Amino acid sequence: MANPFDNAMKQLDQAAEIIGDNDRLEELRKPNKILQAEIEIDMDDGTKKKFPAYRVQYNNNCGPYKGGIRFHPKVDLDEVKALSFWMTIKTAVVEIPMGGGKGGIEVDPKQLSQTELEKLSRGFVKEFYKDLGPDKDVPAPDVNTNSQIMDWMVDEYGKLTGKPQPAMITGKSIEAGGSLGRATATADGGFFILKEIVKELGVLPEDLTVVVQGYGNAGANMVDLMYNAGFKVIGVSDSKNAVIDPTKQGFDTNIIKAIKQNHGSLDVCIGNETDKCQIVHDAMPPHKILEADADILVLAALENQITEENVKEIKARFIIELANGPITPEADQLLNDRGMLIIPDVLANAGGVTVSYFEWKQNMENQKWTEQEVKEKLKPIILDAYNNTRDVARKHNISLRTAAFVSAIKKVCLTGE
Repeated sequence: MANPFDNAMKQLDQAAEIIGDNDRLEELRKPNKILQAEIEIDMDDGTKKKFPAYRVQYNNNCGPYKGGIRFHPKVDLDEVKALSFWMTIKTAVVEIPMGGGKGGIEVDPKQLSQTELEKLSRGFVKEFYKDLGPDKDVPAPDVNTNSQIMDWMVDEYGKLTGKPQPAMITGKSIEAGGSLGRATATADGGFFILKEIVKELGVLPEDLTVVVQGYGNAGANMVDLMYNAGFKVIGVSDSKNAVIDPTKQGFDTNIIKAIKQNHGSLDVCIGNETDKCQIVHDAMPPHKILEADADILVLAALENQITEENVKEIKARFIIELANGPITPEADQLLNDRGMLIIPDVLANAGGVTVSYFEWKQNMENQKWTEQEVKEKLKPIILDAYNNTRDVARKHNISLRTAAFVSAIKKVCLTGE
């Protein structure tokens, strides 16, 4: 498996070729600070267990470190470093006053009880709280973490510091100071860009077929948005299965609702359960969704999904990266050589961190915005970032990914100019 941090540095190298001043970029080749710990908790069976945990604070030139915390059995330091670097780029792309960071715990949360999960979440804050805070480092949810986990963490931080500080973390429940519109923000941002591209191409949504890899928060909300806008959603996948409509007519509303009601489980649409799926769809291994014959491929799972080994099987006309780092640099180059339009992660999924910033701002200023206000503030930020990236790409005849890095790096490194 490709090292994600090596991939990130290759992307930096590509941008450096355009920018030209390599000395100025040296600060972006390593994080400002790496925090590591082993979180020990008492398990329900009376045993004790340790879980490796990380928080990487990459760059804070533009403001407090900002980035999610993921719970996953394959979390390691290189992954967290890469994700924190990409967050640094992402916050600069959308020009919000925050830097880049990321955290993770090496754990399969599905194997923990709620009590164990709470202990682990609070343990993360106990280990790192002195380096966290509204003006230092503001975490958020990521893979396998949610508002409940953020609520435990903000509560623990308040206990340790002696006062409630809701702005120290984002992605909280509404009751704990979370922002309306946060749950759909990642998908909203990607969808705003998708609609703009479709308009530029002069095609109608109903003439475009879509498949979505990953049916977590971002993937599921993106399916809803695309379906309601008229796109033909012909395939979705979770971690166990892929379901594809061979007729290419697209799933109907009952199928979309069935999958959503089962929390992303595709079992409801497999086999001959036609009472839940009006038509029988082809079920297959999850990676097969990448090879589906569709106009648009939405990547909303994990990193390193499209590599040199499977890139030849990609049939989509263009790709939207709602996940972080889903395409390796080598595969990315091969797709670019084919003329593939790729909306890169640092742009496509930046709606999430933008609304996280909105939540932080509301907490800091003791305000509460409506969901409509959040969406109205998000859309111009995302579209301005897309338009700027597109213009840089055209100017230098480079991909949108490299253009996003070029634009962001100048903002990060030229602080004060």
